[in-house]
Amino acid sequence: MRFGRYYEEFEVGAVYRHWPGKTVTEYDDHLFCLLTMNHHPLHLDAHYAETSTHFKRNVVVGNYIYSLLLGMSVADVSGKAIANLEVESLRHVAPTFHGDTIYGETTVLDKRESTSKSDRGVVSVETKGYKQDGTLVCVFRRRVMVPKKEYTAAAVLAGADPERPSFPEPKG
Repeated sequence: MRFGRYYEEFEVGAVYRHWPGKTVTEYDDHLFCLLTMNHHPLHLDAHYAETSTHFKRNVVVGNYIYSLLLGMSVADVSGKAIANLEVESLRHVAPTFHGDTIYGETTVLDKRESTSKSDRGVVSVETKGYKQDGTLVCVFRRRVMVPKKEYTAAAVLAGADPERPSFPEPKG
C-alpha cells in the first residue's frame, strides 16, 4: 500500500480524492471540543444552539473538520513528508452538523526543489472538504516538504527501509 508520495510523483494540477469519507457524530464533535478545551455552547449545548442561534442546532467545531481533512490527505499527500511547513490559509465556508459525512480532495498547486538540500522539494496543495450533498465546507492551503527518490535510495544504502521505517523485524 502506498503511503504518501515522493517529490517526483507530484504533478501540478493533479487532484487526489480522499476516500473513505467520515460521518461526524455528536460524540466525535464533543470529544474534540473537550480535548481542545473549546467549550463554546454552539458546539456542546443543544438547548443553547436551538434557542439562541441561527442554525437551531449544534454546529461541529471547524477545527475538527480541518483536522479530519488534514488526516484524510496524509496517505495521498504528506505520508512521506519530512516536514509540514505552513498552513497558508484556512477558510470554513459552510457549517457541518452531526450526521454529515465529510469527503476531501487535494489539488497540487505548485512544487519547487529545495534551495538548501538537493534531496527534497516543497509541494503546495489546496484541500477542499465537502458534505455528502456536495456543499463545500472547508478549504485550506499548505506547503509540505517531501523527499526525492534519491533521499530514499541513500537510506536504503544505509540499511534502512524508508517505506516502513518503524516496522519491527519479526522474530520467528
